[in-house]
Amino acid sequence: MYGKMHSACLYGIEGVMIGVEIDLANGLPQTNIIGLPDSAIREAVERVRAAVKNCGYRYPQQRVTVNLAPADLRKEGSAFDLAIALGILTTSGQLVMPEAEKLLLIGELALDGSLRPVTGVLPMVEAARRTGFRAVLVPLGNAAEAALISGITVYAIEHLRQLPQPEQESVVNLADTAKRSGVEQQIVSVNTMGVDESGGSVETKSSLPIGLSAAEAVAVTKETVLQNPLPFPVSVSSGLANSERPPVMALTLDHLKYIPAVMYEGSALTEDNGMLEDYSDVLGQNHVKRALTIAAAGMHNIILMGPPGTGKTMLIKRLPSILPPLNDSESLEVTKIFSAAGKLKDAHSGLLRGRPFRSPHHTISAAGLIGGGGIPKPGEVSLAQRGILFLDELPEFSRNVLEVLRQPLEDRVVTISRARAAFTFPAQFLLACSMNPCHCGYLGSGGLQQRCTCSPARIAQYRSKISGPLLDRIDMQVDVPRPKDWGGEGSSLSSAVMRAEVLKAQAIQTERYKALPISWNSELSGAALRRYASLGREGTLMLHTILESLGLSMRAHDRIIKLARTIADLEGSADIASAHLAEAVQYRNLDRQIMTED
Repeated sequence: MYGKMHSACLYGIEGVMIGVEIDLANGLPQTNIIGLPDSAIREAVERVRAAVKNCGYRYPQQRVTVNLAPADLRKEGSAFDLAIALGILTTSGQLVMPEAEKLLLIGELALDGSLRPVTGVLPMVEAARRTGFRAVLVPLGNAAEAALISGITVYAIEHLRQLPQPEQESVVNLADTAKRSGVEQQIVSVNTMGVDESGGSVETKSSLPIGLSAAEAVAVTKETVLQNPLPFPVSVSSGLANSERPPVMALTLDHLKYIPAVMYEGSALTEDNGMLEDYSDVLGQNHVKRALTIAAAGMHNIILMGPPGTGKTMLIKRLPSILPPLNDSESLEVTKIFSAAGKLKDAHSGLLRGRPFRSPHHTISAAGLIGGGGIPKPGEVSLAQRGILFLDELPEFSRNVLEVLRQPLEDRVVTISRARAAFTFPAQFLLACSMNPCHCGYLGSGGLQQRCTCSPARIAQYRSKISGPLLDRIDMQVDVPRPKDWGGEGSSLSSAVMRAEVLKAQAIQTERYKALPISWNSELSGAALRRYASLGREGTLMLHTILESLGLSMRAHDRIIKLARTIADLEGSADIASAHLAEAVQYRNLDRQIMTED
């Protein structure tokens, strides 16, 4: 006997459809799962066996083979439990699921038959919709997440016993009954693969159609019982008395349909996204606020350098409050990543609309930052997709960890290769960093009480933790000195004012790049950079003179131009003027200091 159900797993951050094939054969009672399963999947044998028995069903005393296809794709997790359990029950003739061909099954089983939520449901359901599935059956804890994908019906279940609809009449197993009544009839069963000989419902003239619903199956069975009287009373709702087999249940999932609650998309920007923190709380530092406005308007990488207590961390943590919300495609992309990583906290409020803000501790490993593992999972750079990755006290991070940022900052993707496959994760983020000017932190602070005690060699050793290639990829390097005015200057620039400027610049970029697969000035490169960020003869001569005097690289050359393009957009200028270019160059503070020291 053969049956097939459909489930899914994660491959990176994308869902992959998996066929769960069940074969029952004569032999010693044992269950084998094949198809490159991991330990969690192999242990599903015991979970499924206990759940089936504790829900009143019969676990087949036969040789059970479960194949997860395609067999050459390594699989992990406990999301296959529900598909394996229902595949065994339908193949053994205890359940009938007429709509199984277009139904995706996801869920982990407890020993008592209850279902536990799993991670990565959103990308799995999206992949199912693209493949042509019409419905998905998930644990109730994953229902809100699955309902975020439109165009697919979501059924939610808390316990395996909920599958038969309450007071739903059974399709009676008439194999032994027909034999005792002397009526020569062909006994067939409707399962997920079609009509096979296995002792299910009764056929008189023609086969039952594959698309038969549960109610129709019950009606056909009733009619057959009436036309062929039995030698002893039989209850259609309770099954055969003295029958060795349990009754076959024709399932309908209508009573399990999940209706999502009203989602408040207006709550996209919440406390978690920094909206309760405002730049008006920061006293002074208006030049830094100007730099952060430019960084947010073009998604340019930025580093703030200054003595302790000048507000570097405070300024960067308020950066999400001036960023525009995610659009629909970006929201789905970011929510999929959080779902695959198991970090989607509340799916009831809808797709994530606020841009992510990730701030890992400086003890993080390279795998934690860019992703990794036996079957790689997304790291912090991918969780910061379309948002901000904040590295506080940048020199305190391991140099090896910082160096792995080179490729994501340049290519905006992370490629992790393993023996069996290569995984690619998105990594398009704004890198925001903070650091002290030296080891003690007081270099250039100008305070009488706190003077720098670091030698030139120690200062050089401290800054050498940040390599030149990494620093070259940071567009803006801004000094944050101690504020001189402790009065009411801080209220002059609020998040609302800065956000309005950012939205204006974003609208210009959206219109400019509507025919290109980019959204921000920082993504310009090659021919697009020359077309949309032309300097003209005067600007080109000015930039070349500056590059020669500072000894900057060609990468810095392109980044200065892109930064000048954003400054021009903030000013509403179609052309890049010399003033825009000069402001962009003066944000290369560390480059100027290094050249001065040399």
